[in-house]
Amino acid sequence: MDRTASITRITSESQVELSLNLDGTGATDIQTSVPFYNHMMTALGKHSLIDLSIKASGDTDIDAHHTVEDIAIVFGEALKQALGDKRGIRRFADATVPLDEALATAVVDISGRPYAVCTGEPEGFEYAMIGGHFTGSLVRHVMESIAFHAGICLHLTLLAGRDPHHIAEAEFKALARALRGAVEMDPRVTGIPSTKGAL
Repeated sequence: MDRTASITRITSESQVELSLNLDGTGATDIQTSVPFYNHMMTALGKHSLIDLSIKASGDTDIDAHHTVEDIAIVFGEALKQALGDKRGIRRFADATVPLDEALATAVVDISGRPYAVCTGEPEGFEYAMIGGHFTGSLVRHVMESIAFHAGICLHLTLLAGRDPHHIAEAEFKALARALRGAVEMDPRVTGIPSTKGAL
C-alpha cells in the first residue's frame, strides 16, 4: 500500500511544494525560508519516521506567519491524503518528550474529526521571538492548522518549560512521536479501526 502524498499550494502570499511518505525512515529535505521552522519541521520528520520534503517561499519580509501557516495547512492535507481510508492503522497514540527543562505531551487520534487543544505554555511565550523570525504564538497555530487539515484530534500539553526554543522543540517532537505511533500499521487490525466502520 502506497501511503504517500505530494501537494503544491500557491497563493499571493506563499508557494509551498510538499511531499511525504508515512512509511519512511525520517529522511528530510526542508527549505521553508524560515530558519527556525526548518529546524522544527526537520525534527517532525525525523522523529515521526515520515519522509518529508518541503520547498517553500513567501512574504517573510512582512512576517513569517503566512508561510508558516501555509506549510502547516499543506502538511495536514498531505497527511490526510496519504492515510487514505485509514485501514489497518493504530489510530491512537501519545508521547511525552523532554528537552532539558521542557517537557511536552501529545495525544493523537486519527479520528476524521479535527480538534486541537494546546495548553500549558507559560505566560508571554506567545510573544517570544525564536531564531529571529518565529514567534512562540506560531507553535499553537501550526498545531491547530495541522489538526484541522489532517482531520485529527490533537491534545498538546506543555508540562514544564522555561526556554522558548526548548518549549517549541519539545512540542514538535512530542507531536512527531505521537504521529509515528498513530499512523503506524497494526498487524492485528483488520479494516478500519472504528466501530462506525469509517474514520
